[in-house]
Amino acid sequence: MRPDYARLIVAIVMIAAATSTPAATCGAESSARRVALLELYTSEGCNSCPPTDRWISELPARGYGTGSVVTLAFHVDYWNYLGWPDPFAKAQFSERQRTASRRSGARVVYTPQLLLNGRDYRRGSFFDDFGDRLGAVNRDTSRAKIILELQTDGAAGLTARGNVAVADAAARAGAHAFLALYENKLSNQVTAGENRGRRLRHDFVVRKLAGPFPVDASGVAQLQQELELDPGWKTADLNVAAFVQSARSGDVLQALAMPVCR
Repeated sequence: MRPDYARLIVAIVMIAAATSTPAATCGAESSARRVALLELYTSEGCNSCPPTDRWISELPARGYGTGSVVTLAFHVDYWNYLGWPDPFAKAQFSERQRTASRRSGARVVYTPQLLLNGRDYRRGSFFDDFGDRLGAVNRDTSRAKIILELQTDGAAGLTARGNVAVADAAARAGAHAFLALYENKLSNQVTAGENRGRRLRHDFVVRKLAGPFPVDASGVAQLQQELELDPGWKTADLNVAAFVQSARSGDVLQALAMPVCR
C-alpha cells in the first residue's frame, strides 16, 4: 500500500471516530410513593389552548417536577380542518382522548382538556387546587414498580426496555403499561387558523406513544420498544415516560419519567 493511501485511510477512520456518537445507557426506578400522570389534550388550531399550554410549562418552576407528576401533552388532530394543521398532532392521540371520554361517560371531546390520573381535572378560575389534588396522590403508596432503561445508539436510535410489577392482585386485572417519548422547549409560528400570527411555545409534547404492554396474571409487564428519532428533534430536550394504567377505570397506578441519555 502506498504511504499516501495509508495516511488517507487513517484520516478517514479518525474523522469517523470523532464525528460518530457513541452508545449510551441510563436507567431509573420508580418511587416508593405514587407519582401522578397529568395529560393535556391540546391543539395549535385552538385559540383557547395557549394559556393551558403555558400553565403546564410553568409547573416545574413551581416545584411540580417528575418526582411528583409526569406531564404529557397530546396534540390532537381534529381541529386541523380550521386551517392550521398542528405539526405535533396525531390521530392516535385524538383516539386516546376519545377512549378516556367514553370511559368516563362523556359524549364529546374538547380542548384544552386536562386529565389527572385518568380523571377530568378542571382548574378553578380563582383558586388553583392542583397542589392539593397532587399531594393526595403523592401521599399514596406506589401501586406498581417501574424499572426503565434507555440506550441510545448514535443520533437516530433509542431503545427503551424495562419491566413493570403490580403487586396487588386486584389492580392487575386490565392493567397495562405505556411508553411515551416527549420533547420540551418547542415553538412554532402559526400562520393560519384561530392562532394566526402567534408564536406558540410548548413543553412535554408527546412525539411517540407505545403500548399498551399488558400486565400478565403474575402482575408483570415487559417493556421493549425501539424508538426512531427524527433528525429535527433536539436530543437534549427528549425524555421518556413510562406509566401503568387501568383500562377499566383509567386510574394510573404509577408513573416515571427520565431524560434520554447522551
